[in-house]
Amino acid sequence: MIDVLTALLIESLIPIILIVAVVAFFSRAIRIVPQANAGVVERLGRYSRTLEAGLNLIIPFIDKLRPLIDLRERVVSFPPQPVITSDNLVVQIDTVVYYQVTNPKSALYEIEDFVMGIEQITITTLRNVVGGIDLEQALTSRETINAALRGVLDDATGKWGVRVNRVEIKSIEPPETVKVAMEMQMRAEREKRATVLTAEGQKQSQILVAEGSRQSDILNAEGQAKAQILRAEAEAKAVKQVFNAVKDAELDEAMLAYRYLEQLPLMAQGDANKVWIIPGELSGAMEKLAQAFRPQK
Repeated sequence: MIDVLTALLIESLIPIILIVAVVAFFSRAIRIVPQANAGVVERLGRYSRTLEAGLNLIIPFIDKLRPLIDLRERVVSFPPQPVITSDNLVVQIDTVVYYQVTNPKSALYEIEDFVMGIEQITITTLRNVVGGIDLEQALTSRETINAALRGVLDDATGKWGVRVNRVEIKSIEPPETVKVAMEMQMRAEREKRATVLTAEGQKQSQILVAEGSRQSDILNAEGQAKAQILRAEAEAKAVKQVFNAVKDAELDEAMLAYRYLEQLPLMAQGDANKVWIIPGELSGAMEKLAQAFRPQK
């Protein structure tokens, strides 16, 4: 009776065991690789193929899937590294590298840890490049340093299946004493520029004032000259009009002598006229005037 029950139990467990085995087989055989990832398959310890994104099948217990490799561009920031410049100053340089895996097989088998390899190459290249320039050049030549780093990293990481897209220097920190000296130098430069600008402003102001004064004097002189010319023209015009009026009136010599006598008191006015000399024309004028009042025969 017991043997029969045992046989029945074994017969009922066999299908279940087969189902479990089939499920386990397919669960290990089916591999889904996410987008922008790649999987390296090893068959009996040797490289077999690279799985792309999507549904893939492998042979359980024979094929082994290594950890997936991210194919997206990644960013790694390395801690600040001490670097000695050509003028024997220690600066701390912080770098950032943008890289992308292009060949999963090479990235897995050509180097143990390509990120560490990139870091070490970056450090050594920084020391070689920055060690040949002084601090001022290091602070102002970041593009040159970046280009040198990228060129060396491209050559070294090509066989690793990694492409370095960009290398950026985040910061260059000089010693504290150098920072203080640089701040003092910058302050002195700013004060110097301010002094020069102030002097230039004063110079321009004086030039403008002098130019304005000169223009004003020229305009005043031109105005006075024009005023004198206009006064002279007016006086000449007035004299001409008087002369023409006298001429048109046809005055005789007696009338002219009378007008001459009227003007004599005006000629004697003024504090400066201390001595009055009787002009020679006075006798002639008196004679003409006497003839005018002398009765006609």
